[in-house]
Amino acid sequence: MNIWVIVCLPLGGLLIGYIYYWLGKAIEKGNNLVLEEYYQPNKTIPFKMAPLVLFGTVATHFFGGSAGREGTAIQMGAAIADQFSKILKRFHLDRKILLIMGISAGFASVFGTPLAGCIFALEVLVIRKINWKAIFPSLLVALVADIFCARGWQVPHTHYYITEIANYSIINLLWAVFAGVAFGFTAMVFSKSKVFFKNVFQKIKFAPLRPFMGGIVIALFVFSIGSTKYLGLGIPIIEAAFSSPLEPYDFAIKVLLTAFTLGAGFKGGEVTPLFFMGATLGNALFLFVPLPMSLLAGMGFVAVFAGATNTPLACMVMGMELFGVEGGVFIAIACVTAYFVSGQTSVYTSQNKSKLKHGLYAFLKLKKV
Repeated sequence: MNIWVIVCLPLGGLLIGYIYYWLGKAIEKGNNLVLEEYYQPNKTIPFKMAPLVLFGTVATHFFGGSAGREGTAIQMGAAIADQFSKILKRFHLDRKILLIMGISAGFASVFGTPLAGCIFALEVLVIRKINWKAIFPSLLVALVADIFCARGWQVPHTHYYITEIANYSIINLLWAVFAGVAFGFTAMVFSKSKVFFKNVFQKIKFAPLRPFMGGIVIALFVFSIGSTKYLGLGIPIIEAAFSSPLEPYDFAIKVLLTAFTLGAGFKGGEVTPLFFMGATLGNALFLFVPLPMSLLAGMGFVAVFAGATNTPLACMVMGMELFGVEGGVFIAIACVTAYFVSGQTSVYTSQNKSKLKHGLYAFLKLKKV
């Protein structure tokens, strides 16, 4: 990325802000609107969510904002699927199942992981409670979306490789738990930071000025460090995290920069930046954790995501889809640990967290008979 493109980031932010101010007030909640319509159906998600979020995300990436793309795919999938709710209601198809199908298709098509997409759509909506009636349609559309995207449109997906697996031993599994704690804490910090920056920018009453001012700060930061490595999706850095030592603070900068970008009102998702945070944190942990670098990077890749979205099952499956089943035990331990450590936080603030995440706490809680 040319560093001088960042000069235009404030103007890109102003453009995004104005378009959403004029046309997108009804859909500015983004992923949270999708979740709210699932929990408490109000009205059909406006179709304009799909083109507006696509434009906003492309503009954010073009000008160098630190954001992902899964949020775009989820919003597009849900908005398009919801347009069929009135038509298919005649066939007694639950609207909630349609929304799950939209989320599943969007996720699967972006990452090339149909099984994880299916489970993510089921798991992200209600913690510890899955709509099992939707499992077949969710899987079906995930597979179709993945095939259509990868083969129909010839869209390639980035491949990451865990080249070495640690021996199964009590010590190594305990190290995996330790790494999971670090991944979960990072997920919690990111979720809280995103809310913090959003609250800060809410003090600017005229909404289009929020991404404009945020773009100025980001541009100044980039010029001060003389590098664009932390902008955009950051895929080259993610790939490097599996094989080469990186700066141990890379993950922390990505946490703050992505939270700031999204909090300021730029559009895009959180997941690929979460992959960046997790892979680079795993790379940094290699300095003192006696597990292979690529394994730690792969564990972090999915575990930070698991902690930030409260979807440990989907992330376990995603890890195995992306990296193979050989490291499945370490991936599972990291995802489950990160899920618990991240607490009641989420990058999706409207996510239903009404039930205790920690089953142990529920077991120990005294109830009156």
